[in-house]
Amino acid sequence: MTYHEYVQCNRLTKMGSAKFDFMTAALAEKQQTQRLRSLQPLQPIDAVQVSRSGQTYLNFSSNDYLGLSKHPALIAAAQSYTAQYGTGSTASRLVTGTYEIHTQLESKLAIACGQEAALLFNSGFQANSTVLAALLDRQSLVLCDRLVHRSLIQGILASQARFIRYQHNDLNHLESQLQQAIQKSYHRILIVTETVFSMDGDQSDVSALIQLADRYQAILYLDDAHAIGMLGKNGMGLAAHQPVDLTIGTCGKAFGSFGAFVACSQPLKDYLINCCPGLIYTTALPPAVIGAIDAALDLMPSLESDRQTLQQTAAGLRHQLRSIGYDPGTSTTHLVPIWLGAESRALQLSQWLAQQGILATAIRPPTVPIDTARIRLALSSQHTQAHYRKLLDSLAQWQAATNELGI
Repeated sequence: MTYHEYVQCNRLTKMGSAKFDFMTAALAEKQQTQRLRSLQPLQPIDAVQVSRSGQTYLNFSSNDYLGLSKHPALIAAAQSYTAQYGTGSTASRLVTGTYEIHTQLESKLAIACGQEAALLFNSGFQANSTVLAALLDRQSLVLCDRLVHRSLIQGILASQARFIRYQHNDLNHLESQLQQAIQKSYHRILIVTETVFSMDGDQSDVSALIQLADRYQAILYLDDAHAIGMLGKNGMGLAAHQPVDLTIGTCGKAFGSFGAFVACSQPLKDYLINCCPGLIYTTALPPAVIGAIDAALDLMPSLESDRQTLQQTAAGLRHQLRSIGYDPGTSTTHLVPIWLGAESRALQLSQWLAQQGILATAIRPPTVPIDTARIRLALSSQHTQAHYRKLLDSLAQWQAATNELGI
C-alpha cells in the first residue's frame, strides 16, 4: 500500500481532511521517489555499537568521534550537576535561566578557543538559524560556500539578506564576488562557511579566509562544528586562537554531549544577548548538559593522541577504500564519504552493510546535491582495527558482487 492509499483508507474515519492534502501529496511524492524517511529507534550499547530490533550493529554513522558520550567523567558531571542544580534551568537566560555554571562555562570556552568571549546556545542548528538572522538585514550580503549546512542557509533566509553561493572552497571565486560587492552599498558583508564540511570531510582554508575578510572588511562567520574536539590547538577547532569574527562550536559531536556556543568578541556577545531572538526567548541549557560540556572541555587537552591516531586511521582508510574501487572524494578528516552517485546504489550498499551488522546510513538528496548520494563514514577513536577489517571486508564483498552483476 502506498502512502497515498494508506491516507485514503484512513480518511473516512476523520472529519474534514482536505486542508491537509498538501501533506498527503508531499509524503506520497517522497515515497514515490524513495525519499520517505521514518524514525528508526535504537539502543546504544557502547560508544560504537548499537542495538536495533534485537540485532547488534557496528555504528559508523555517529558523530561521537571521541566516544565521550559514554565517558565516566561526563556521566559523573551530569549526575553531580543535576543533584546540585536540578533537572532544568527553569527560564531563559535574561530571566532566571543564567546560573553561575553557565557563565563559568562560557568563560572557560572563550579561553579554550582563544577568544574574548563565548555565549551558549541550545544547538548548532538553533545557533546558526538565529545568530545569522540577528547579524543581517535586507541590505546585507552573504557570500557562502555552495556546500554549507542547511542550518546556515536557514539563518540566511530568515534574515532576508541577499546571498550568493561561491564555488566550493574556491577562494578565487569568493574574492571576485567580494570585489563586486564592495562597489555596492550593502550595510554589511558576511563570509559564511564551514571549517570541516559535514558531508564531504574536507576543510576550508581558514587563514586565507581571514585574509580575505580583513582585506574587504567582511565579517567572517565560521561553523566549526565538526572540527571542535578534533582539530586545532587542544582540539578546539580550526578557528581557535585565530582572528575570526564569529565561530560556532557544537557540543553534541566530539564533545559527546549537547548544545552549542558562539566564540567572539565581548561587544558581539553583548549584541547577541540583546538582539538575538534564539538566545532571548528560549530556555537555557539544563544543568546536566552544562556539567557534561564542562567535563568534556577539561578532557580535551589530554586527548591529543586519540585525535592524531584517528586522523592517521582515516588517511589509511581512504587509501584502502581507493584500493578496492571506492571514491572517498576530497576528504582529509575523520569524516570519510563513499561516493556512489545514484541514490539507489547508496541505499543498496547501506542495506548490504546492515545485513553484515554495520550501520552506515545512506546520505541522499536533498541533504547532498543530486547524483552525489553517498555513504558517510563517521570515524571514532573507539573503533578498533577489527572493526575496520569488518567494514573493509564487507565493502569489498559488495563491490565484487556488484561488479560481477554489472550493477
